[in-house]
Amino acid sequence: MVGGHALAAVLASLHPSGDDRGLVGADPQLCAQVLTVDGIAVSAMTDTGLSELLWSTEGISARLEDLQYTLGQGPGPETALSGAPVLVPDLATVQAQRWPALLPQALALGIGAVFCLPLQTGAECLGTMTLQRAAPGRLPDARMTDARLVADTVSAVLLEGGAQQEAFAGAEQDSDFYRAVVHQASGMVSVQAGVSLTQALLRLRAHAFGHERSVTEVAEDVVARRLSFRDDQDGPDISAGEGTERP
Repeated sequence: MVGGHALAAVLASLHPSGDDRGLVGADPQLCAQVLTVDGIAVSAMTDTGLSELLWSTEGISARLEDLQYTLGQGPGPETALSGAPVLVPDLATVQAQRWPALLPQALALGIGAVFCLPLQTGAECLGTMTLQRAAPGRLPDARMTDARLVADTVSAVLLEGGAQQEAFAGAEQDSDFYRAVVHQASGMVSVQAGVSLTQALLRLRAHAFGHERSVTEVAEDVVARRLSFRDDQDGPDISAGEGTERP
């Protein structure tokens, strides 16, 4: 196996150190290099059914995860739903109706190929690991085998438990996780609009898409009470929440 020593080092370092506040250790850029891709991202599901970006290379991979989270479509959501890999060696050949909102934005980012693997334990899908690169083409069999080893190791790491795992699973407001503010905002919108958490997230996503913003940015406005979804028949009120202590 080419780069076997480098892969072994990455696998060993995926377990976070005692001082690491995240759930996954290792250097994502090094991992991407070992797998011969341009970027990698790991997202996992919380107990509330929302996803959380845990670990990624900077730039395009993180942006792709944000787009999938905002739009609710793409290889990640497909893999999370089906528990099966979604391998797209040439993104430009995907039919538009498969991911109508995501596809043009992903192509605009310069993504040529994307490979999404489930993080699984038995039949349960814990989350996804998404690889992307600018050049279209299949991932060589040896690198796909390596990618599955990384995914399996990340799955094992997520099952190890601990304080950070408990904070992540419950999506605590004061946790350090990437989308904690979205979880908090979903609860506030649920109360404001009298809808379920799932419907609240859909409303956040719709508002973000309509205003060309990320869900995280919209959620920050909700939590800061700059934006309220109370009585949301005609869209959220951009000022109703200011200066109030109501949810």
